[in-house]
Amino acid sequence: MADKKRLLILNGSHSDIPLIKSGKKLGYHVITTGNAPDLIGHQYADEYHPGDFSDKEAILSLARSLEIDAVCSCANDFGAITASYVAEQMGLPGHDPYQTALTLHHKHLFKAFALPHNIPTPYAESYESQDEALASVDHYHFPLIIKPIDLTGGKGVTRVFSRADYENGIHTASSVSPAGKIVVEEYIEGTQHSFTTFILNGMVVFHFSDNEYSYKNPNLVATSAAPATGPEDVPHKLIAASEKIASLLSLGHGVFHIQYLLREGEPYIIEITRRCSGDLYPYPVDYATEVGWADWIVRAATGMDCSAFPEAVQSGFCGRHCIMGPHDGIVEDVIISTEIEGNIFDSLMWWDKGYRIHSHMAQKVGIVCLRFDSMEEMQDKIRRINDLIRIEYR
Repeated sequence: MADKKRLLILNGSHSDIPLIKSGKKLGYHVITTGNAPDLIGHQYADEYHPGDFSDKEAILSLARSLEIDAVCSCANDFGAITASYVAEQMGLPGHDPYQTALTLHHKHLFKAFALPHNIPTPYAESYESQDEALASVDHYHFPLIIKPIDLTGGKGVTRVFSRADYENGIHTASSVSPAGKIVVEEYIEGTQHSFTTFILNGMVVFHFSDNEYSYKNPNLVATSAAPATGPEDVPHKLIAASEKIASLLSLGHGVFHIQYLLREGEPYIIEITRRCSGDLYPYPVDYATEVGWADWIVRAATGMDCSAFPEAVQSGFCGRHCIMGPHDGIVEDVIISTEIEGNIFDSLMWWDKGYRIHSHMAQKVGIVCLRFDSMEEMQDKIRRINDLIRIEYR
């Protein structure tokens, strides 16, 4: 261990397991942090130290005390922001400047950057307080989307269709936002997708796309299926937007992930992240491309040479599904239909009999990675996925 460089990964959730494994594969002594020591990912690391990865000063202090050689974000936007801050303060490679990380990951800053530069994104206004946002209600036509500026995973997001909805949405977003700030965005009716890329010398050298689906919570992605459906020119438009952003912000090498809505053939960017996507996202990417996606994310985050990024084209049909329940309760079993059992090529479960679901709108009990023989099979089984894989309650 004394000869190994020390890599700090900023959490140890199930979503971080691919990064932890890759860090060790690349020869690092991997240390995880986070304020939940019981998370499953920590057991894959060499070492764990408690810390709140959203607290950049606390993580900086921890990183200095551990004398780390590199830092990698977890699968969370706060992790990406904190990793950039720690890297900037300690002179570590592999990350954008802290202010750039804020611009990309804080919704109000991204809108303020994107709209003047004609980046395709829904129009939005941001507000510093509830009162300021509430006073602006007459400026809008419904429906709208109201979001906290600094949370992911659909937390605090409300779709509003009336004045009463608007007031409730403002209160919800403001109450959960760590900064107490709000974004009010035009509502785009369309299908939801993601587009993940690797930026090298300002250019997109790799891309992977998928469709995204929700279950009970319309603001939380539970299932993905690749490749994304839509007109053939959509990837070209998203690559152009990615490279434009990379140029304007002088982005470093690494992952550049877009979540977008597709309306009448046109993509509208709703989120951008520079960190690994969660819920074992690297596994379907690898199934479709064989690039070793988590390895390259870690290579870039640690400042390793990325010039040999392989040429790869997405192929096949695959996805992943987060197993969630329709209501709260105690899990007796997870029933997987024989109809889809043969489609599962990897899985991770953390439930057992007696596992309590106390927040069914967000809580997951496991993840399965899926492959299909055709687009038709994929679309049919994804449409029925919550019947084919279901939770049985006591």
